[in-house]
Amino acid sequence: MTERNFDLFSLSDEIKRALSVLKYETPTKVQCEVLPKAFLNKDLVVKSQTGSGKTAAYGIPICEMIEWEEKKPQALILTPTRELAAQVREDITNIGRFKRIKAAAVYGKQPFSIQKEELKQKTHVVVGTPGRVLDHIERETLSLERINYLIIDEADEMLNMGFIDDVETIIESLPADRITMVFSATLPTDVEKLCHQYMKEPVHIEIEAEQKTAKQIEHRIIECKEEEKISLLKDVLVVENPDSSIIFCRTKEHVDFVFEQLDDAGYSCEKLHGGLEQEDRFAVMNGFKMGNFRYLIATDVAARGIDIDNVTLVINYDVPMEKESYVHRTGRTGRAGNTGKAITLATPYETKFINSIERYIGFEITRMDAPKQEEVAQGKEAFEEKINGRRVVRNNRTARINQDITKLHFSGGKKKKLRAVDFVGTIANLPGLTAEDIGIITIKDQLTYIDILNGKGSLVLQAMEHTTIKGKKIKVSIAQK
Repeated sequence: MTERNFDLFSLSDEIKRALSVLKYETPTKVQCEVLPKAFLNKDLVVKSQTGSGKTAAYGIPICEMIEWEEKKPQALILTPTRELAAQVREDITNIGRFKRIKAAAVYGKQPFSIQKEELKQKTHVVVGTPGRVLDHIERETLSLERINYLIIDEADEMLNMGFIDDVETIIESLPADRITMVFSATLPTDVEKLCHQYMKEPVHIEIEAEQKTAKQIEHRIIECKEEEKISLLKDVLVVENPDSSIIFCRTKEHVDFVFEQLDDAGYSCEKLHGGLEQEDRFAVMNGFKMGNFRYLIATDVAARGIDIDNVTLVINYDVPMEKESYVHRTGRTGRAGNTGKAITLATPYETKFINSIERYIGFEITRMDAPKQEEVAQGKEAFEEKINGRRVVRNNRTARINQDITKLHFSGGKKKKLRAVDFVGTIANLPGLTAEDIGIITIKDQLTYIDILNGKGSLVLQAMEHTTIKGKKIKVSIAQK
């Protein structure tokens, strides 16, 4: 049994409490290597595979070192995709929850005006895609003068997606005395060049993966004809009967087709691809995290933004053409120390892609037979029982850290000359409350949102019926989502 734990790092009580609620019990290899050096304010170049705990590796030191009183952003995190930006913002918010760290995400396909308004609030950390971050810099809606930390996450993917010029332009706009950390699954020459050009004596950290895919994932291939795939998929799902599964397709047309087939057959499923509106994509992702449905049918665009600990089965309905995609897809299962299974349906035409994948991951994937009809018949009852019940989410970190938090809506804001200190002073003096019970405060022109921690939301609601703030009577209610 390993002796590693987060007590090694002299963290504040607020961060330790968040990690405990989030069930971050044992630091991963990358966290053990990164945290001590990050606390020494070293520039870092970190090569570590997906699913290795990189976000917490930089999220913990950032949340620990942020000055809460400072209103302007102190950390900028660049990510290649909108989904990943939203995921990282959520992770930073969770880790910094009890320190009241405010993180904002900025990305395309969401109204600029909404993000502009959010950036006017006190914001400690900004997470964004390069294009939209650059937009905010050019329109002077993102203040850079207090940025002490720049994180470039999934740097290799930034390069693949053609963002490297935008990233350089952003770097050149930032204060020169910042700390820079680059995280990447691979380190192509262009990424190396970027690091040497813009970083000060960076410390290189390489977390050697024992193999390119996590060892707790069982890999299988079923060889079949294209026209057999959909009935084979249904049979596999009955026999495997996963708690939750992601089914990857090569094109959005295939996603639509598979979704229609499973949906018509009564499977609890949703689809995710680039043709959907951004709002719908986030709604599907959140629904999957919350356990609203059991099967997610998706294109590769979704692979990097999905961080859900209890996906027990990944199915490649189509073999990915890029060998790296196989690792990213199958890496959605077997996370956080859990076991997982990846089954690929392969047609004769796709043999060359399979050969390329096997060379890349360093082992031959075991072939298995299609399920026999007796097996399908035997599994039907258990399958139908599970499919009619709601999926149990064992480890939705956000839900867990939010379970004792009530977001309250106060009917007054900047126009009434109300400031954070006014709300904190009033609430902390209510019977049974202290400043420790107050979370993130968002003050807008006409209204204010405040997170009340530790299950004390109802106490504040009751007490505020007879309490004024700066002599003003303010209506308080539970905020609607």
